Amino acid sequence: MTERPPRRLLLVHAHPDDESINNGATMARYAAEGAQVTLVTCTLGERGEVIPPGLAHLTGAALGEYRRRELAAAMRELGVEDFRLLGGAGRYRDSGMMGLPDNDDPGCLWQADVDEAAAHLLEVIREVRPQVLVTYDPGGGYGHPDHIQAHRIAMRAAGLAAEAGVGIAKVYWNRVPRAVAEEAFARLAEALPGLAFAGSAVLGDVPGVVDDARITTEIDGTAYAAAKAAAMAAHATQIEVAEPYFALSNQLAQPLFATEYYELARGERGAPGVPAAGGPARETDLFAGIGAPS
Repeated sequence: MTERPPRRLLLVHAHPDDESINNGATMARYAAEGAQVTLVTCTLGERGEVIPPGLAHLTGAALGEYRRRELAAAMRELGVEDFRLLGGAGRYRDSGMMGLPDNDDPGCLWQADVDEAAAHLLEVIREVRPQVLVTYDPGGGYGHPDHIQAHRIAMRAAGLAAEAGVGIAKVYWNRVPRAVAEEAFARLAEALPGLAFAGSAVLGDVPGVVDDARITTEIDGTAYAAAKAAAMAAHATQIEVAEPYFALSNQLAQPLFATEYYELARGERGAPGVPAAGGPARETDLFAGIGAPS
């Protein structure tokens, strides 16, 4: 039996590309440091809008399969070897944006039974035994039904894991501190005339922005900024990168964050490492305070 790495991180995301945008630097850093990094993606993003004109013909299952290959390429950039699809490829389909008829597709993630989907995730948890889980906040960051459902599934699976005796020590939600986002958009406004994007996104377009005091943890991934940018660029159907900025299909530029931020939702906060205005000092390690590995 192969010995488990002492630190094991599980991330649960809705579609290919979400992981690189939200956690790419974190994933690359922990993978480089020898941690077990496991990604579970809930859908193949079959209803995503395609950016390159040469790939505009891709829709439905064909787009999903293409995005699966993009995901594999992104994981190579981040050094992550363990990435999986919840319940297997095609088990849950993309639900589309909130309020669209796509939400009513009986095979989409939004219509999935949360307990059934969580049972699939529990299988991964039993195998990997992660000490740390990262997912979205209850609103899914920006209200996408698949992001909301991924949150529900991840949190339910964490509860089931605790009942099964394979509990996860710490659960984090993806966040961005408001002050950091505001400063980044101010820099973007200055750089925008030199960028090939149609315009600038606004603060409300960034998922998970909260007041700074809500942030418990910040992971400095600046050494892995290039890896994150490369992983995002690998999702070429969905993202156009001009580091340190990027745009989605709306062609509106957003900042690319190399330091990534989190809110500890369950578990005990470890020793702080970074002073923070407006709140307690922040952790600088997702594994802070976790004892000897099991």
